[in-house]
Amino acid sequence: MEQNGIIELFTYAILVFVGVLAGLSTLLTIAEKLLIDYGVCEIDINAGERILQVEGGQTLLSALIENEIYIPSACGGQGSCGYCKMTVLAGGGPVLPTETPFLTRKEVREGVRLACQVKVRENIISKIPEEMLNVKLFNTVVESTRSLTHDMKEIRLKLIEPPEISFRVGQYAQIQAPSPDGPVFRAYSISSPVYEPNVVELGVRLIPGGIGSTYLHNLQVGDQAIFTGPYGDFRLNEDPEVEIICVGGGAGMSPMKNIIYSLYHEWPDRSCWLFFGCRTTKDIFYLEEYQELAKKHPNFKVIYALSDPLGPDEKWDGETGFIHLAVDKYLEAGRKRQAFLCGPPPMIDAVMDVLADKGLAEQDIFYDKF
Repeated sequence: MEQNGIIELFTYAILVFVGVLAGLSTLLTIAEKLLIDYGVCEIDINAGERILQVEGGQTLLSALIENEIYIPSACGGQGSCGYCKMTVLAGGGPVLPTETPFLTRKEVREGVRLACQVKVRENIISKIPEEMLNVKLFNTVVESTRSLTHDMKEIRLKLIEPPEISFRVGQYAQIQAPSPDGPVFRAYSISSPVYEPNVVELGVRLIPGGIGSTYLHNLQVGDQAIFTGPYGDFRLNEDPEVEIICVGGGAGMSPMKNIIYSLYHEWPDRSCWLFFGCRTTKDIFYLEEYQELAKKHPNFKVIYALSDPLGPDEKWDGETGFIHLAVDKYLEAGRKRQAFLCGPPPMIDAVMDVLADKGLAEQDIFYDKF
């Protein structure tokens, strides 16, 4: 009993200490805002391409958003996602301990920072990828929703302002969702094809307690929604002789659907494989649609695999086991290919090893881990 009391006392002391530190941090932040006037600061972007005049004291991320420059940020500026990387050449101050977990040594040497952790206290010279300057904020209305499985939902957003979006295959949008701490952004791959510029479709898996997925799953037809985009580094090889390999698992279907339908709209005879991993038959979706597409395009091959043992009431005559095993089984080595992967990190790593054995170079493999 005495030992339990000591542990409880020790735990209480730690909680009090953490609370004091959090309180001091809050007080210092408030004091800085009230007592220090940094005046108007200048942010130079890409050697004078954009010059912003902003109020000092705010974060670099906030200053950019204020001026309608939207770089990726999924955590609402809390420094916990590591998405908002940009290069700060001067004026950003020292790299903070909150940034180092997300930065490689090479990135630190090159001046890469997390925009949400950099305070604007003086003039800043920075670099942003050119395409980030073209990212926009879109106001939309929910056109339709469809349940795909027990936890997957398809949501189609009709663009209102601006009325059109231009994006590459495999890119994603950041949906604005309400939270107790204010609006936050969550990233979701676009599943609609590039030839539908007036609509953005998302496939969203419901994550228990997830801010973004809970918000999206509760949207109804006619509700308004906001997103920024497009984002993402996927780039499709436009050589029709290059075979395309799409591998997804779980909620990683969205970019695959986007790539496949965009591909066959442009190149009806192009060779493409879709490998998709599900746990059980209850997790299967879009299979019948892809089978119909394959009838129209004979060079399109569809392979689904179930990883969990079949239940007594489940009927399945397709592949079983993890999806990388199916990739290894069906793909022959030596062909010129490009691959796109989206799914859990262990799946991505396993598929990467298989594709390397098949002769794919690292630069020909694009992936999103989640």
